[in-house]
Amino acid sequence: MPENSHFIDGQWHEGEGDSIAVENPTTAEEITTVNNATEGEIEEALTAARSAQVAWGRRPPVERGALLRETASVIAENVEELSDLLIEEQGKTRSVAEFEVSATAEYVRYMADWDRRIEGEILPSDDQGESIHLVRKPYGVVGAIIPWNFPLFVLFRKLAPALVAGNTVIAKPSEETPLSTLRMWELVEEEVDFPDGVVNFLTGDGSVGEGITSSDVLDLISFTGHRDTGIAIAREAAKDLTETQLELGGKAPAIVWKDADIEKAVERILKANTSFAGQLCTSVERIYVHSDVQEEFERTYTDAAEDLSVGDPAEDPDMGPHVNEAELEKTRDAVERAREEGAKILTGGGPPADRTKGYWYEPTVVTDIDQDSVLMDEEIFGPVSPIVSVSSFDEVIEYSNETEYGLSAYVYTDSYSTAMRGAHEIEFGEVYVNRTLGEALQGFHTGWNQSGNSGEDGKHGALKYTRLKTVYHNYGDGEPGW
Repeated sequence: MPENSHFIDGQWHEGEGDSIAVENPTTAEEITTVNNATEGEIEEALTAARSAQVAWGRRPPVERGALLRETASVIAENVEELSDLLIEEQGKTRSVAEFEVSATAEYVRYMADWDRRIEGEILPSDDQGESIHLVRKPYGVVGAIIPWNFPLFVLFRKLAPALVAGNTVIAKPSEETPLSTLRMWELVEEEVDFPDGVVNFLTGDGSVGEGITSSDVLDLISFTGHRDTGIAIAREAAKDLTETQLELGGKAPAIVWKDADIEKAVERILKANTSFAGQLCTSVERIYVHSDVQEEFERTYTDAAEDLSVGDPAEDPDMGPHVNEAELEKTRDAVERAREEGAKILTGGGPPADRTKGYWYEPTVVTDIDQDSVLMDEEIFGPVSPIVSVSSFDEVIEYSNETEYGLSAYVYTDSYSTAMRGAHEIEFGEVYVNRTLGEALQGFHTGWNQSGNSGEDGKHGALKYTRLKTVYHNYGDGEPGW
Protein backbone atom coordinates (compact mmCIF):
# COMPACT_ATOMS: atom_id res chain seq x y z
CA MET A 1 0.00 0.00 0.00
CA PRO A 2 1.21 3.55 -0.69
CA GLU A 3 2.27 5.29 2.51
CA ASN A 4 1.36 8.87 1.56
CA SER A 5 -1.53 10.79 0.06
CA HIS A 6 0.15 13.58 -1.91
CA PHE A 7 3.23 14.17 -4.04
CA ILE A 8 4.12 17.87 -4.16
CA ASP A 9 7.26 19.50 -5.56
CA GLY A 10 9.20 16.24 -5.57
CA GLN A 11 8.26 15.25 -2.01
CA TRP A 12 5.77 12.78 -0.56
CA HIS A 13 3.29 14.07 2.02
CA GLU A 14 1.10 12.06 4.35
CA GLY A 15 -1.47 14.84 4.18
CA GLU A 16 -3.08 17.10 6.74
CA GLY A 17 -6.73 16.98 5.73
CA ASP A 18 -9.65 14.77 6.67
CA SER A 19 -9.29 11.08 5.91
CA ILE A 20 -11.25 9.28 3.20
CA ALA A 21 -11.88 5.55 3.34
CA VAL A 22 -10.94 3.46 0.30
CA GLU A 23 -13.13 0.36 0.02
CA ASN A 24 -12.82 -3.02 -1.64
CA PRO A 25 -16.04 -3.23 -3.69
CA THR A 26 -15.91 -7.02 -3.72
CA THR A 27 -16.50 -7.12 0.04
CA ALA A 28 -17.45 -3.51 0.94
CA GLU A 29 -14.62 -3.59 3.50
CA GLU A 30 -12.24 -0.69 4.11
CA ILE A 31 -8.76 -1.16 2.68
CA THR A 32 -7.09 1.97 3.98
CA THR A 33 -7.54 5.73 4.04
CA VAL A 34 -6.09 8.69 2.19
CA ASN A 35 -6.30 12.34 3.12
CA ASN A 36 -8.16 15.21 1.52
CA ALA A 37 -5.71 17.83 0.33
CA THR A 38 -6.04 21.06 2.27
CA GLU A 39 -6.22 24.52 0.71
CA GLY A 40 -2.59 25.01 1.69
CA GLU A 41 -1.50 21.78 0.03
CA ILE A 42 -3.40 22.67 -3.13
CA GLU A 43 -1.73 26.07 -3.23
CA GLU A 44 1.67 24.47 -2.63
CA ALA A 45 1.19 22.11 -5.57
CA LEU A 46 -0.01 24.90 -7.87
CA THR A 47 2.98 27.04 -6.93
CA ALA A 48 5.39 24.16 -7.51
CA ALA A 49 3.95 23.41 -10.93
CA ARG A 50 4.09 27.05 -11.97
CA SER A 51 7.67 27.45 -10.74
CA ALA A 52 8.87 24.32 -12.54
CA GLN A 53 7.18 24.96 -15.86
CA VAL A 54 9.57 27.44 -17.50
CA ALA A 55 12.64 25.23 -17.09
CA TRP A 56 10.67 22.11 -18.07
CA GLY A 57 9.30 23.82 -21.18
CA ARG A 58 12.80 24.88 -22.22
CA ARG A 59 14.17 21.39 -21.85
CA PRO A 60 14.73 19.67 -25.21
CA PRO A 61 11.72 17.53 -26.11
CA VAL A 62 13.92 14.45 -26.58
CA GLU A 63 14.92 14.68 -22.92
CA ARG A 64 11.28 14.89 -21.87
CA GLY A 65 10.52 11.91 -24.09
CA ALA A 66 13.39 9.92 -22.60
CA LEU A 67 11.97 10.34 -19.09
CA LEU A 68 8.58 9.14 -20.32
CA ARG A 69 10.17 6.05 -21.87
CA GLU A 70 11.77 5.28 -18.54
CA THR A 71 8.36 5.74 -16.92
CA ALA A 72 6.80 3.27 -19.36
CA SER A 73 9.45 0.70 -18.49
CA VAL A 74 8.76 1.03 -14.77
CA ILE A 75 5.03 0.54 -15.30
CA ALA A 76 5.61 -2.47 -17.56
CA GLU A 77 7.87 -4.06 -14.95
CA ASN A 78 5.18 -3.82 -12.27
CA VAL A 79 2.06 -5.07 -14.03
CA GLU A 80 1.22 -7.67 -11.39
CA GLU A 81 1.55 -5.38 -8.37
CA LEU A 82 -0.40 -2.53 -9.92
CA SER A 83 -3.07 -4.93 -11.22
CA ASP A 84 -3.51 -6.35 -7.72
CA LEU A 85 -4.22 -2.85 -6.43
CA LEU A 86 -6.73 -2.17 -9.21
CA ILE A 87 -8.51 -5.41 -8.40
CA GLU A 88 -8.62 -4.61 -4.70
CA GLU A 89 -9.71 -0.97 -4.81
CA GLN A 90 -11.84 -1.14 -7.93
CA GLY A 91 -13.24 -4.65 -8.45
CA LYS A 92 -11.78 -4.87 -11.95
CA THR A 93 -11.26 -8.45 -13.14
CA ARG A 94 -7.67 -9.62 -13.35
CA SER A 95 -7.46 -9.75 -17.15
CA VAL A 96 -8.93 -6.26 -17.52
CA ALA A 97 -6.69 -4.90 -14.76
CA GLU A 98 -3.58 -6.37 -16.35
CA PHE A 99 -4.70 -5.02 -19.71
CA GLU A 100 -5.06 -1.53 -18.24
CA VAL A 101 -1.57 -1.51 -16.74
CA SER A 102 0.07 -2.96 -19.86
CA ALA A 103 -1.86 -0.60 -22.14
CA THR A 104 -0.78 2.32 -19.96
CA ALA A 105 2.88 1.46 -20.46
CA GLU A 106 2.33 1.15 -24.21
CA TYR A 107 0.48 4.47 -24.27
CA VAL A 108 3.30 6.27 -22.49
CA ARG A 109 5.82 4.88 -25.00
CA TYR A 110 3.62 6.00 -27.87
CA MET A 111 3.25 9.55 -26.55
CA ALA A 112 6.97 9.76 -25.72
CA ASP A 113 7.68 9.40 -29.43
CA TRP A 114 5.98 12.75 -30.04
CA ASP A 115 9.18 14.33 -28.72
CA ARG A 116 10.35 14.44 -32.35
CA ARG A 117 6.96 14.74 -34.05
CA ILE A 118 5.41 17.96 -32.77
CA GLU A 119 5.80 20.28 -35.72
CA GLY A 120 5.16 23.91 -36.52
CA GLU A 121 4.72 25.54 -39.91
CA ILE A 122 6.53 28.11 -42.02
CA LEU A 123 4.31 30.33 -44.16
CA PRO A 124 5.18 32.82 -46.89
CA SER A 125 4.86 36.45 -45.90
CA ASP A 126 3.21 39.26 -47.81
CA ASP A 127 6.38 41.27 -47.35
CA GLN A 128 9.76 40.88 -48.95
CA GLY A 129 12.52 39.59 -46.69
CA GLU A 130 10.20 38.01 -44.15
CA SER A 131 8.87 34.58 -43.16
CA ILE A 132 6.09 33.61 -40.79
CA HIS A 133 6.60 30.78 -38.32
CA LEU A 134 3.79 29.00 -36.49
CA VAL A 135 5.40 27.46 -33.41
CA ARG A 136 3.74 24.97 -31.05
CA LYS A 137 4.28 25.83 -27.39
CA PRO A 138 3.05 24.20 -24.16
CA TYR A 139 0.06 25.73 -22.38
CA GLY A 140 1.93 25.91 -19.08
CA VAL A 141 0.28 24.31 -16.04
CA VAL A 142 -2.28 21.56 -16.61
CA GLY A 143 -4.83 20.40 -14.05
CA ALA A 144 -5.79 16.76 -14.68
CA ILE A 145 -8.86 15.33 -12.94
CA ILE A 146 -8.98 11.53 -13.28
CA PRO A 147 -12.03 9.20 -13.09
CA TRP A 148 -12.20 6.00 -11.06
CA ASN A 149 -12.90 3.56 -13.88
CA PHE A 150 -9.49 3.57 -15.63
CA PRO A 151 -7.32 5.51 -13.18
CA LEU A 152 -3.91 4.65 -14.64
CA PHE A 153 -4.72 4.68 -18.34
CA VAL A 154 -6.77 7.88 -18.28
CA LEU A 155 -4.14 9.54 -16.07
CA PHE A 156 -1.49 8.96 -18.70
CA ARG A 157 -3.87 9.92 -21.49
CA LYS A 158 -3.43 13.35 -19.98
CA LEU A 159 -0.05 13.20 -18.28
CA ALA A 160 2.05 11.76 -21.12
CA PRO A 161 1.11 14.21 -23.91
CA ALA A 162 1.09 17.11 -21.47
CA LEU A 163 4.63 16.35 -20.29
CA VAL A 164 6.14 15.64 -23.69
CA ALA A 165 4.77 18.98 -24.90
CA GLY A 166 6.46 20.82 -22.02
CA ASN A 167 3.60 21.33 -19.57
CA THR A 168 3.73 20.68 -15.84
CA VAL A 169 0.83 18.84 -14.23
CA ILE A 170 -1.24 18.68 -11.06
CA ALA A 171 -3.26 15.45 -11.12
CA LYS A 172 -6.05 14.38 -8.81
CA PRO A 173 -6.94 10.68 -8.87
CA SER A 174 -10.47 9.75 -7.87
CA GLU A 175 -11.02 9.27 -4.16
CA GLU A 176 -12.54 5.88 -5.07
CA THR A 177 -9.36 4.51 -6.66
CA PRO A 178 -6.26 6.47 -5.55
CA LEU A 179 -4.08 3.58 -4.41
CA SER A 180 -2.90 2.26 -7.76
CA THR A 181 -2.01 5.78 -8.88
CA LEU A 182 -0.03 6.60 -5.75
CA ARG A 183 1.82 3.29 -5.77
CA MET A 184 2.57 3.65 -9.46
CA TRP A 185 4.19 7.03 -8.86
CA GLU A 186 6.14 5.69 -5.89
CA LEU A 187 7.65 3.13 -8.26
CA VAL A 188 8.29 5.71 -11.00
CA GLU A 189 9.75 8.29 -8.65
CA GLU A 190 12.29 5.78 -7.35
CA GLU A 191 13.65 5.15 -10.87
CA VAL A 192 12.94 8.22 -13.02
CA ASP A 193 14.50 11.62 -12.37
CA PHE A 194 11.68 14.05 -13.12
CA PRO A 195 12.50 17.56 -11.91
CA ASP A 196 10.72 18.68 -8.75
CA GLY A 197 7.35 20.26 -9.39
CA VAL A 198 6.86 18.87 -12.89
CA VAL A 199 4.38 16.21 -11.72
CA ASN A 200 2.24 16.65 -8.59
CA PHE A 201 -0.50 14.43 -7.14
CA LEU A 202 -3.24 15.46 -4.73
CA THR A 203 -5.84 13.04 -3.37
CA GLY A 204 -9.27 14.02 -2.19
CA ASP A 205 -12.93 14.38 -3.02
CA GLY A 206 -14.70 16.83 -5.29
CA SER A 207 -13.78 19.79 -3.12
CA VAL A 208 -10.11 19.17 -3.93
CA GLY A 209 -10.88 18.95 -7.62
CA GLU A 210 -12.79 22.21 -7.35
CA GLY A 211 -9.87 23.82 -5.52
CA ILE A 212 -7.53 22.83 -8.35
CA THR A 213 -9.74 23.68 -11.32
CA SER A 214 -10.89 27.03 -9.93
CA SER A 215 -7.31 28.30 -9.62
CA ASP A 216 -6.12 31.02 -11.97
CA VAL A 217 -2.70 29.35 -11.97
CA LEU A 218 -3.94 26.72 -14.42
CA ASP A 219 -3.60 27.26 -18.15
CA LEU A 220 -5.49 24.11 -19.17
CA ILE A 221 -7.96 21.80 -17.39
CA SER A 222 -8.29 18.21 -18.61
CA PHE A 223 -11.23 16.38 -17.04
CA THR A 224 -12.80 12.97 -17.58
CA GLY A 225 -15.94 12.20 -15.60
CA HIS A 226 -19.59 12.98 -15.13
CA ARG A 227 -21.25 15.44 -17.48
CA ASP A 228 -22.61 17.68 -14.71
CA THR A 229 -19.17 18.04 -13.13
CA GLY A 230 -17.68 18.86 -16.52
CA ILE A 231 -20.26 21.56 -17.12
CA ALA A 232 -19.48 23.05 -13.69
CA ILE A 233 -15.76 23.05 -14.49
CA ALA A 234 -16.41 24.74 -17.84
CA ARG A 235 -18.43 27.48 -16.15
CA GLU A 236 -15.71 28.12 -13.57
CA ALA A 237 -12.97 28.03 -16.22
CA ALA A 238 -14.85 30.59 -18.31
CA LYS A 239 -14.28 33.22 -15.63
CA ASP A 240 -10.58 33.31 -16.55
CA LEU A 241 -11.03 31.93 -20.10
CA THR A 242 -8.99 28.89 -19.04
CA GLU A 243 -8.86 26.27 -21.77
CA THR A 244 -10.73 23.01 -21.05
CA GLN A 245 -10.62 19.48 -22.41
CA LEU A 246 -13.69 17.57 -21.24
CA GLU A 247 -14.73 13.94 -21.78
CA LEU A 248 -18.13 13.51 -20.17
CA GLY A 249 -19.59 10.06 -20.67
CA GLY A 250 -21.97 8.59 -23.19
CA LYS A 251 -25.10 6.66 -24.05
CA ALA A 252 -23.80 4.37 -26.77
CA PRO A 253 -26.31 2.78 -29.14
CA ALA A 254 -25.66 -0.53 -30.87
CA ILE A 255 -27.52 -1.12 -34.13
CA VAL A 256 -28.03 -4.76 -35.18
CA TRP A 257 -29.33 -4.79 -38.73
CA LYS A 258 -31.21 -7.65 -40.38
CA ASP A 259 -28.15 -8.79 -42.36
CA ALA A 260 -25.80 -8.82 -39.35
CA ASP A 261 -23.91 -11.89 -38.19
CA ILE A 262 -25.98 -12.48 -35.05
CA GLU A 263 -23.44 -14.66 -33.24
CA LYS A 264 -20.66 -12.10 -33.69
CA ALA A 265 -22.95 -9.19 -32.83
CA VAL A 266 -24.06 -10.89 -29.61
CA GLU A 267 -20.50 -11.70 -28.55
CA ARG A 268 -19.18 -8.21 -29.26
CA ILE A 269 -22.11 -6.22 -27.89
CA LEU A 270 -22.22 -8.28 -24.71
CA LYS A 271 -18.53 -7.61 -24.14
CA ALA A 272 -19.12 -3.90 -24.78
CA ASN A 273 -21.95 -3.93 -22.25
CA THR A 274 -20.54 -6.03 -19.41
CA SER A 275 -16.78 -5.39 -19.42
CA PHE A 276 -15.94 -3.96 -16.00
CA ALA A 277 -19.64 -4.28 -15.10
CA GLY A 278 -20.56 -1.76 -17.81
CA GLN A 279 -18.63 1.03 -16.10
CA LEU A 280 -17.05 2.51 -19.22
CA CYS A 281 -18.12 5.64 -21.05
CA THR A 282 -18.01 3.65 -24.30
CA SER A 283 -20.18 0.79 -22.97
CA VAL A 284 -23.17 -0.22 -25.09
CA GLU A 285 -26.17 1.20 -23.22
CA ARG A 286 -28.95 0.77 -25.82
CA ILE A 287 -29.50 -1.95 -28.42
CA TYR A 288 -31.63 -1.42 -31.53
CA VAL A 289 -32.42 -4.63 -33.40
CA HIS A 290 -34.18 -4.98 -36.74
CA SER A 291 -37.57 -6.58 -36.24
CA ASP A 292 -36.73 -9.42 -38.67
CA VAL A 293 -34.01 -10.74 -36.34
CA GLN A 294 -35.23 -9.47 -32.98
CA GLU A 295 -36.42 -12.84 -31.68
CA GLU A 296 -33.21 -14.62 -32.66
CA PHE A 297 -31.03 -11.86 -31.26
CA GLU A 298 -32.88 -11.65 -27.92
CA ARG A 299 -32.74 -15.42 -27.43
CA THR A 300 -29.05 -15.69 -28.32
CA TYR A 301 -28.08 -12.60 -26.33
CA THR A 302 -29.99 -13.69 -23.22
CA ASP A 303 -28.43 -17.15 -23.31
CA ALA A 304 -24.97 -15.62 -23.64
CA ALA A 305 -25.60 -13.20 -20.76
CA GLU A 306 -26.70 -16.07 -18.52
CA ASP A 307 -23.50 -17.95 -19.35
CA LEU A 308 -21.27 -15.14 -18.09
CA SER A 309 -19.39 -15.82 -14.87
CA VAL A 310 -19.77 -13.25 -12.10
CA GLY A 311 -17.49 -13.50 -9.09
CA ASP A 312 -14.30 -12.62 -7.26
CA PRO A 313 -12.40 -10.37 -9.71
CA ALA A 314 -9.06 -11.76 -8.53
CA GLU A 315 -10.11 -15.11 -10.00
CA ASP A 316 -10.75 -13.45 -13.38
CA PRO A 317 -14.43 -14.13 -14.07
CA ASP A 318 -16.25 -12.40 -16.91
CA MET A 319 -17.52 -9.69 -14.58
CA GLY A 320 -16.95 -8.34 -11.08
CA PRO A 321 -18.81 -5.83 -8.89
CA HIS A 322 -19.72 -2.18 -9.23
CA VAL A 323 -17.12 0.17 -7.82
CA ASN A 324 -19.29 1.45 -4.95
CA GLU A 325 -22.76 1.50 -3.45
CA ALA A 326 -23.80 4.70 -5.26
CA GLU A 327 -23.08 3.19 -8.68
CA LEU A 328 -24.92 0.00 -7.73
CA GLU A 329 -27.94 1.97 -6.55
CA LYS A 330 -28.00 3.93 -9.80
CA THR A 331 -28.15 0.73 -11.83
CA ARG A 332 -30.70 -0.88 -9.54
CA ASP A 333 -32.92 2.22 -9.56
CA ALA A 334 -32.88 2.49 -13.36
CA VAL A 335 -33.94 -1.14 -13.81
CA GLU A 336 -36.70 -0.84 -11.21
CA ARG A 337 -38.03 2.30 -12.86
CA ALA A 338 -38.07 0.49 -16.21
CA ARG A 339 -39.89 -2.43 -14.60
CA GLU A 340 -42.51 -0.01 -13.30
CA GLU A 341 -42.87 1.33 -16.85
CA GLY A 342 -43.81 -2.18 -17.97
CA ALA A 343 -40.44 -3.49 -19.16
CA LYS A 344 -39.78 -7.22 -19.22
CA ILE A 345 -36.62 -8.59 -17.58
CA LEU A 346 -35.35 -11.51 -19.65
CA THR A 347 -32.48 -12.29 -17.27
CA GLY A 348 -30.78 -10.66 -14.30
CA GLY A 349 -32.36 -7.72 -12.57
CA GLY A 350 -30.62 -8.05 -9.24
CA PRO A 351 -27.52 -9.20 -7.36
CA PRO A 352 -26.14 -12.74 -7.78
CA ALA A 353 -27.64 -15.08 -5.21
CA ASP A 354 -24.26 -16.07 -3.83
CA ARG A 355 -23.07 -12.49 -3.18
CA THR A 356 -24.20 -11.00 0.13
CA LYS A 357 -21.34 -8.51 0.57
CA GLY A 358 -20.06 -5.95 -1.87
CA TYR A 359 -21.68 -4.11 -4.76
CA TRP A 360 -22.97 -6.71 -7.20
CA TYR A 361 -25.46 -6.74 -10.06
CA GLU A 362 -26.04 -9.46 -12.60
CA PRO A 363 -25.87 -8.96 -16.37
CA THR A 364 -29.41 -7.84 -17.14
CA VAL A 365 -31.36 -7.99 -20.40
CA VAL A 366 -34.52 -5.91 -20.74
CA THR A 367 -37.13 -5.81 -23.49
CA ASP A 368 -40.67 -4.48 -24.08
CA ILE A 369 -39.52 -0.90 -23.57
CA ASP A 370 -40.07 2.30 -25.49
CA GLN A 371 -37.60 4.86 -26.77
CA ASP A 372 -38.57 7.22 -23.96
CA SER A 373 -37.76 4.69 -21.21
CA VAL A 374 -35.26 5.68 -18.54
CA LEU A 375 -32.97 2.91 -19.81
CA MET A 376 -32.85 4.50 -23.25
CA ASP A 377 -32.36 8.03 -22.01
CA GLU A 378 -30.10 8.19 -18.94
CA GLU A 379 -26.51 6.96 -18.68
CA ILE A 380 -26.71 3.83 -16.51
CA PHE A 381 -23.05 2.79 -16.18
CA GLY A 382 -24.01 -0.77 -15.38
CA PRO A 383 -24.38 -4.19 -17.10
CA VAL A 384 -27.90 -3.52 -18.38
CA SER A 385 -28.89 -4.24 -22.00
CA PRO A 386 -32.21 -2.67 -23.07
CA ILE A 387 -33.37 -3.97 -26.47
CA VAL A 388 -35.75 -2.07 -28.77
CA SER A 389 -37.11 -3.34 -32.09
CA VAL A 390 -36.82 -1.12 -35.18
CA SER A 391 -37.99 -1.58 -38.76
CA SER A 392 -36.32 1.15 -40.83
CA PHE A 393 -32.87 2.66 -40.94
CA ASP A 394 -34.27 6.18 -40.79
CA GLU A 395 -35.98 5.21 -37.55
CA VAL A 396 -32.86 3.73 -35.98
CA ILE A 397 -30.73 6.73 -36.94
CA GLU A 398 -33.32 9.03 -35.38
CA TYR A 399 -33.42 6.93 -32.20
CA SER A 400 -29.62 6.69 -31.98
CA ASN A 401 -29.20 10.45 -32.26
CA GLU A 402 -32.03 11.18 -29.82
CA THR A 403 -29.70 11.82 -26.88
CA GLU A 404 -27.74 14.63 -25.32
CA TYR A 405 -24.60 12.49 -25.52
CA GLY A 406 -22.42 11.72 -28.52
CA LEU A 407 -19.39 9.59 -27.67
CA SER A 408 -19.45 6.03 -29.07
CA ALA A 409 -21.85 4.10 -31.29
CA TYR A 410 -21.86 0.61 -32.81
CA VAL A 411 -23.22 -0.76 -36.11
CA TYR A 412 -23.48 -4.45 -37.01
CA THR A 413 -24.26 -5.27 -40.62
CA ASP A 414 -22.88 -7.16 -43.62
CA SER A 415 -24.02 -4.40 -45.96
CA TYR A 416 -21.38 -1.90 -47.00
CA SER A 417 -23.96 0.79 -47.74
CA THR A 418 -25.66 0.29 -44.35
CA ALA A 419 -22.34 0.48 -42.54
CA MET A 420 -21.30 3.61 -44.37
CA ARG A 421 -24.63 5.27 -43.88
CA GLY A 422 -24.47 4.54 -40.17
CA ALA A 423 -20.91 5.81 -39.92
CA HIS A 424 -21.85 9.10 -41.57
CA GLU A 425 -25.30 9.74 -40.11
CA ILE A 426 -24.82 8.77 -36.47
CA GLU A 427 -23.89 12.01 -34.70
CA PHE A 428 -21.23 10.60 -32.40
CA GLY A 429 -17.51 11.20 -32.11
CA GLU A 430 -16.55 7.59 -32.80
CA VAL A 431 -18.36 4.72 -34.52
CA TYR A 432 -17.43 1.03 -34.28
CA VAL A 433 -18.52 -1.08 -37.24
CA ASN A 434 -18.77 -4.85 -36.61
CA ARG A 435 -16.46 -4.75 -33.59
CA THR A 436 -16.52 -4.29 -29.83
CA LEU A 437 -15.17 -1.43 -27.73
CA GLY A 438 -11.54 -0.37 -27.43
CA GLU A 439 -9.79 2.61 -29.00
CA ALA A 440 -6.45 2.59 -30.82
CA LEU A 441 -3.56 4.66 -29.47
CA GLN A 442 -3.17 6.37 -32.84
CA GLY A 443 -6.88 7.12 -33.21
CA PHE A 444 -8.77 10.02 -31.66
CA HIS A 445 -11.15 9.34 -28.77
CA THR A 446 -13.58 12.22 -28.94
CA GLY A 447 -17.12 12.98 -27.88
CA TRP A 448 -19.66 15.28 -29.47
CA ASN A 449 -22.50 17.22 -27.90
CA GLN A 450 -22.61 16.75 -24.11
CA SER A 451 -20.05 13.95 -24.24
CA GLY A 452 -17.32 16.57 -24.29
CA ASN A 453 -15.54 19.33 -26.12
CA SER A 454 -12.21 17.80 -27.02
CA GLY A 455 -10.51 14.43 -27.35
CA GLU A 456 -7.48 12.30 -26.63
CA ASP A 457 -5.07 9.86 -28.30
CA GLY A 458 -3.06 9.99 -31.50
CA LYS A 459 -1.74 13.05 -33.25
CA HIS A 460 -4.70 15.24 -32.40
CA GLY A 461 -4.63 14.18 -28.75
CA ALA A 462 -0.94 15.04 -28.47
CA LEU A 463 -1.34 18.43 -30.12
CA LYS A 464 -4.22 19.32 -27.78
CA TYR A 465 -1.60 20.01 -25.14
CA THR A 466 0.08 22.66 -27.29
CA ARG A 467 -1.01 26.05 -28.53
CA LEU A 468 0.20 27.97 -31.54
CA LYS A 469 2.35 31.07 -31.46
CA THR A 470 2.90 33.14 -34.61
CA VAL A 471 6.37 34.67 -35.07
CA TYR A 472 7.14 37.12 -37.90
CA HIS A 473 10.82 36.97 -38.90
CA ASN A 474 11.88 40.00 -40.90
CA TYR A 475 15.37 39.94 -42.34
CA GLY A 476 15.02 42.41 -45.21
CA ASP A 477 15.56 46.13 -45.73
CA GLY A 478 11.96 47.00 -46.51
CA GLU A 479 9.21 48.31 -44.24
CA PRO A 480 6.97 45.33 -43.51
CA GLY A 481 3.53 45.57 -41.98
CA TRP A 482 1.09 48.46 -42.30
